[in-house]
Amino acid sequence: MSDMIDLDAIYAKSSVGATIDALDLDLVGLLPVKTRIREIAALLLVEGARRESGLQAEPPSLHMCFTGNPGTGKTTVAQRMADILHHLGYIRRNHVVTASRDDLVGQYIGHTAPKTKEILKKAMGGVLFIDEAYYLYKPENERDYGQEAIEIMLQVMEDRRDDLVVILAGYKDRMDVFFRSNPGMASRIAHHIDFPDYSQDELISISELMLEKMHYRLSDDAVPILRDYIGRRMQQPRFSNARSIRNALDRARLRQANRLFANRGTPFARSALEIIEADDIRQSRVFIQ
Repeated sequence: MSDMIDLDAIYAKSSVGATIDALDLDLVGLLPVKTRIREIAALLLVEGARRESGLQAEPPSLHMCFTGNPGTGKTTVAQRMADILHHLGYIRRNHVVTASRDDLVGQYIGHTAPKTKEILKKAMGGVLFIDEAYYLYKPENERDYGQEAIEIMLQVMEDRRDDLVVILAGYKDRMDVFFRSNPGMASRIAHHIDFPDYSQDELISISELMLEKMHYRLSDDAVPILRDYIGRRMQQPRFSNARSIRNALDRARLRQANRLFANRGTPFARSALEIIEADDIRQSRVFIQ
């Protein structure tokens, strides 16, 4: 056995670099998140090299918690994390099973255990992503069965941690309360990653990427109107970062389609099918409130 370790060769062989590069291309901003993902990938790469070198050690705990507001990329990063774990050989299957309280907790005695075990079975070999995980625990309701689901999950997270990675997600303050109420769960989560809100400039870049993928583009006049829209929308309640931007663009597409249809008696250039005009955005109620 050679005493020389070529991490660059191991890295290239794993193909994990393509996944990390895709993370940079697909997600705007989120520098702290991307840095932490690279750190985790480096840890797993080195741990793999240690195993291949005959150094026996306890495998690293990979259960994670993603905290942040809606629309900050938590689900997308969970999918990319599954790619990384699979390329590095830490999970057998490159898949993510997404679950909520309704998927895990039953309404009646005897219903929770089968539901929870079925979801765990589906996720085994890959990643189980539980959004708004704090809804599993409702201490104010004595007849709530969420604690049963948590206990089953805890056992599997410990006994099968070499074959399942659990990622919990939700608002940071609520997840903090959840962990204080469930110390067993807190002790099994090794990696906590906080997802910051996007800036206005980042949301502009996100909107451009979204439009490009949908084969649309903004007219010159529409560009400052969209920036104005985003600035106003960020100040309003229930703003959900990239999710709100996608919804806004979908509504702009709706207005564009109605505008073109209303003038269907007049032929127009093919390029008009791709262009979002200023009025398609300006008609939003954000501008009249």
